[in-house]
This record gives sequence, C-alpha cells and structure tokens, in this order.
Amino acid sequence: MSGSATSCEECLLIHPSCAWCAQEVRTLNSRCDFSQNLLKRGCDAPFIENPRSGISLLRSKPLSSKGSGVTQYDVIQIYPQKISLSLRPGDQTSFEVQVRPVEDYPVDLYYLMDLSLSMKDDLDTIRNLGTKLAEEMRKLTSNFRLGFGSFVDKNISPFSYTAPKYQDNPCNGYKLFPNCVPTFGFRHLLSLTDKVDRFNEEVQKQMVSRNRDAPEGGFDAILQAAVCKEKIGWRKEAYHLLVFATDDVPHLALDGRLGGLVYPHDGQCHLNDKNEYSAATKMDYPSLALLGEKLAENNIFLIFAVTKRHYVLYKNLTALIPGTTVEILDQDSKNIIQLIVNAYNNIRSKVELSVWDHPEDLNLAFTATCQDGQPLTGLRKCADLKIGDTVSFNVTVDARGCPPKGTSKSFTIRPVGFKDHLEVSVDYRCDCSCTDFTQTNSSRCNSAGTYSCGMCGCEPGHLGARCECEEGEVNHQYLSACREAEGKQVCSGRGECSCNQCLCYESEFGKIYGTFCECDDFSCARHKGILCSGHGECHCGECKCHAGYIGDNCNCSTETASCASDDGKICSGRGSCVCGRCQCTEPGAFGDTCEKCPTCPDACGTKRYETEDAETNLTKANSQVFPIFNLNVSLSVSETDDSNTVQCVYKTENDYIFVLIQTLFQLGKYIIHYGHAFMYFFVFTECAVAPDAKTVLLAVVGSILLMGIVLLAIWKLVITIHDRREFARFQSARSRARYEMASNPVYKQSIPSHPMEMDFHMHNIKSCNGGVH
Repeated sequence: MSGSATSCEECLLIHPSCAWCAQEVRTLNSRCDFSQNLLKRGCDAPFIENPRSGISLLRSKPLSSKGSGVTQYDVIQIYPQKISLSLRPGDQTSFEVQVRPVEDYPVDLYYLMDLSLSMKDDLDTIRNLGTKLAEEMRKLTSNFRLGFGSFVDKNISPFSYTAPKYQDNPCNGYKLFPNCVPTFGFRHLLSLTDKVDRFNEEVQKQMVSRNRDAPEGGFDAILQAAVCKEKIGWRKEAYHLLVFATDDVPHLALDGRLGGLVYPHDGQCHLNDKNEYSAATKMDYPSLALLGEKLAENNIFLIFAVTKRHYVLYKNLTALIPGTTVEILDQDSKNIIQLIVNAYNNIRSKVELSVWDHPEDLNLAFTATCQDGQPLTGLRKCADLKIGDTVSFNVTVDARGCPPKGTSKSFTIRPVGFKDHLEVSVDYRCDCSCTDFTQTNSSRCNSAGTYSCGMCGCEPGHLGARCECEEGEVNHQYLSACREAEGKQVCSGRGECSCNQCLCYESEFGKIYGTFCECDDFSCARHKGILCSGHGECHCGECKCHAGYIGDNCNCSTETASCASDDGKICSGRGSCVCGRCQCTEPGAFGDTCEKCPTCPDACGTKRYETEDAETNLTKANSQVFPIFNLNVSLSVSETDDSNTVQCVYKTENDYIFVLIQTLFQLGKYIIHYGHAFMYFFVFTECAVAPDAKTVLLAVVGSILLMGIVLLAIWKLVITIHDRREFARFQSARSRARYEMASNPVYKQSIPSHPMEMDFHMHNIKSCNGGVH
C-alpha cells in the first residue's frame, strides 16, 4: 500500500505506522515505508516524517471531597478539566478521566405535579410534603432547596373542554366533583427556596382542574421547568432534581396537530408575567429528543413518579432520555417522600459519561474502571457507588481523516447531571514539515515541476521521477517496468504505460491507484450493500476499520455496553460479547446478557457457605424459615411482576437438610432488591433418618384402604341422593294421574238405539256401582 503514495501527506494517511523520507536517496524504492526500513536504506532520521498523536494537560485541579461549605463554588468532581489533543489519522491516543461524586453536595428539587381531576387525593396527601421531605433530604445534604409547579393540559379542543359553560369551571355538571379551576398548561408556583413552609403554603392553595382526554400535557411543563432557569432558580453549583408526579400517560410531539398546532416546539422559555406557560395554544408538544437535549443541557435529573399501570411506558422512556429514572407512585402519593429519597440515592450511586459536540471524524471508545478495579471495555457507566468513591474512564480517541488545513475542533465530556465537565480541543497532524521547503519550477525537476519532500510534482504533460518525459513517449523495451510481474498485464489492465510509468484509468466506482494500478478504493467487502459497512475505509481491496469495529467488512462492533448486565459484568460472566451481542457459553444460560441461568453452578454453589455457617446457629425444628440479611447492602424498592427463583438443596455433614431459596423478596406489590445480591431464605427441615420398612408398608396399605373406604362412602352417598330424587319424581307423577270418574274429560255417556239396549246398560252401571266388573 505504501507504494501508492505520491506525496508525504498521502503516506501519512495510509497507516499510522507509515513514515516518509524527504531526503534524496537513490537506494530507496519507495519513500513511504516503516521508519526502521527507511533508516536501513540510508535515510537520515532528521529527514523522516513520522508525526505521532499526543496529549497536553491544560487545566487539572484536584478532585474535591466535600460539596457544601465555604468552598462549594470551587467543588471539582471531574479530573482533568481541560486537555488538548494532537491527532494523526489512525494513530490512537488515550487519556484518563476520573469522577468523584462528593458528599454533602447542594440539591435543588423542583416538584412538578399533575393537577388533573384524578390527582385530587394526591394533592390532599402532599399538603405537608415540604416539611417532611426537607427533614429526610437534610439527612443527605445540608444545603437543600425546594420548588413547586403544576400542569394539566393545553386548553384547546380536543384536549380540554372548550364550551363556554366550561371556561370558568370545567367540572360543571360533574356530580362527583362539581367545582374546579380552569384548565391550564403549566404554572410555576414557587421558585426554589430553602423556606419549606412556603412550599406547604403554596400546595395548600392549589385546586385540581379537568381535561377531556386521558393523556396530560406534562412534557410541556418539564421543558419549561428545565429551560426557564432564572425563574425556577436552578443553581449552577447544585444537583438539579425534577420530580414529575402523574397518574397518566403524556402527550408527545405531533399530538398537537389534533388541535391544529402545526409549529414544533422551539425549546425556549415561554413563561409570562403570571408565571404561566403562554405558548401552550401556539406550539406542539416537545419531542423526546428535544426534551432529553434540554434536560442534559441544564444538568437536570428527571424522576418519573408514576402509578403502577404506567410504569412500563415511563421505564421505556428512560432509555431514550439520559439521566432519567422512574419510580412507582401510590395511588394517593403516600410513598412520595421515600420515592424521592430512593431516586436520589439511586442517582447518586451512578456515574455515566456523555459526549457533547462529538466531531463526526473522531472515534471515541470508553473503558470504565469502577469500584472493583476491573476494566470494563465499551462501558462509560459505573453503578452501585458510594458517595466519595472515585471511578475512572479510559478514553481512546482516533481520527478517521484530515479536515481542511487550519481546522481545529473540540468536544466536551460530562458526567450526566453534573455541572463539571472536561473540555477537549483537537488539532490534526496531517501536514509534513518538509513542505515548508517546497520549490516551484525547481531545477531538480527539469524546471517542469515542483520539488517538495524529496519528490517532483510534475506539471501537466510531464512525467518521470524528475519530470524528464512527456506524455505519449513509450519505450516498448521498458514496458516491463509497468508490469507487476512477468506474464501479468501492463498496468494490471487498468492503465497505460507512459515513460516507464503507469497512468491509471479513471473509474466511475472510485479511484484506481498504485505503481501498477493494482489497487482501488471500491473492491472491498460489503455489508448490506455498504462498502466496509460504512465503518471503515477501502484500501487496495482490504477494509481498514475505524476504531470500535472489526471484521472483513467492519460490521462487527467492539462496543460492549449492550452486553453489560445489571451487576456491571460482561454477559453476567457467563458468555462473551461478540459484535455487541452476548453469546452465552455457560450451559443453561440465556437472556440478552446471559442473566438467566437456573442450572448454573453459581446459582447455588456460590452461596453454599452460608448454609454451612447457618447450621451452627439454627436449632432443630420443622418448616422454620430464617431470613439471612446482609446489613451492609442497601435496600431499594420497585414494582414488578417478574419473580425469578432458584431453589438449592444441601445436605450437611450432620445429615441436616437445607433448602436455599434464592429469590426476590416480594412484599405485596413491591419487590425488594437487596443490592446486587438477592435475599436468601433458609428453610430448615427435619434431620434425615433411615426409613423404617414396616412403617412405610403400613402407611402405604393404610392409605390405600382409607382411600377405598372414602371412595365407597362417596359412591353410596351419590346413589342414595339419586334414588331419592327419582322416587320423589315418581310420587309426584302418580298424584297428578288420580281423578274421579265424573270428572274424567274423556268419558262420554253412550246413547242406546233400542229400549232393551238401555236396560242392558243400566244393568251394567248398577253392577259397576256394586263393585262387580
């Protein structure tokens, strides 16, 4: 490949190991080669162009350990704070970023509440929320401020009731709750303050409103609370928590078109003098992308406090909006304080890096080293941290190409939700210093070219190493100089030999190049029709993959973030991450991250020592359950229908049998997660003894006899009930069949046609009356 380079700049772009010799040396077949080869062939070191990537620290203040106090404005949670990178394309360079969440850091919490009619009971519950919440939060930080806002929906049809009779009271005619305030989009009620009594006062003033459809206009409110920084009162030197409490789904972008709102949201603050959202009836609802951008831009952690039936929906939204978490809210918001405290602890226990203004021509790869000290390739997130823990991230940077000369770029690395950030400026090492000595119309080029970096760049119509030939001059006895090997085509059949030099044809598919026109930039492997999958460059028939991709066609990502399980391990330690997907190697393991494995040894074997320790503490009993707790692991609560359980049975040396049930402990509708681990229960059964043969035999025979007697008794009872029903039915039919002769509707008196016949009949009647038949 190096033979195709016609200039120093082209040589540097081929591969980061390639160097260029700018010295006039006759023993060089190619000026583009490895540095050691150039030295061996007589090129002096000062004439070798081989720039390397480098890094310079510009600002590196040490990390802080405490957040509040007199130095709170100088708190440093990321190291370093500013660096400069000099990048040669393809030459990777790395730097380390350290992050330490400090203790006692100031917290700003803005409570954004849905005040639609279905939240009336919730409003009653939080009327004294400020005092109780402040008491709990001051256990975590000495500098806490609280604010309050509310929302319903856009006051236009079809989202709200717009008839004149509903303008002042949208609950008009609603029997269950006949009075409520007019519908509004978003209303900012209390700026962030440390006077929590004011929060209680504002909440007690509030009344619910009513809208027509089920979804609410909460995303309008979230965006205004995020971007109206001055009115809300967000401090730069504080954690920003935005609690979004609702019992229904949100309206999304394009829903506004149902009401004739065709203008997309502009992402700006639109609070009027009354601190109400003035553009609710002018612009559409914001999109998820805009919402995530503004929350991240203003370092805001969004906490969705939602009811159980909408948990899954909002959980899916957290994957699309960085720095967002979701918690389950009781129907009457009774658990709101614990919910906020849990969410805050969950947020403080995680550090995740985000990249802002990422230049398209740069590849970034992250490797996280969390509290266990193990490097996790492809991850930019650490979880389950304690306040004061320091985590580090190795960032590898690779430039894919060279921008126009004089271009410099920059980007920012920021922990999600932190005000601290790392500024990274980038300049590109794409030029050769030998170009400073360029000579035009140089005598070394027969006055027909420009001499630069040891080579002549000939003017049009001239060829040759010293521009000594003109185009069209062909010496047939030297055509072999244009063949790659004896028997092969001149210029590989893709060019013409002129002045003992190949002039490659142009191609509509790309560039043909090389000493013998043997290379091109379009004959490489493709994936789904895309050259090198779009993740590499084609060089002489071979894909040169960008950083973060491997494979013949560069379709395999080396990122492992998608393979990380909840405990931070790659594929839960039961498989390998191949092309961004887990391939489970442990028999019985399955799931996206191989997290499910009922038959794996570690499901039971790793906890056997707990049963052995428990044996000495348990007394002999039947069906007793002994909870085993690890007090050093924090509890967290969530709501789920999934309950994975693995039962492990152990027999000890003393012939005691232990059943270890490894499960998520379910309390009502909540699942209590015990840190990374599970909660374990030891079910202690009787000691194992040798069975008595006679006892077993008698038990079996007795059971069979007892079962037979029971079945016979059941059969006899069924037959008796059946016979009695049939006899009762017979008796009823018999009684209905009885009637007197005189009342027989079928009988009719005969009329004799002769007197003697009349006497005969009368005789018969008398005989019947006398009992003779």
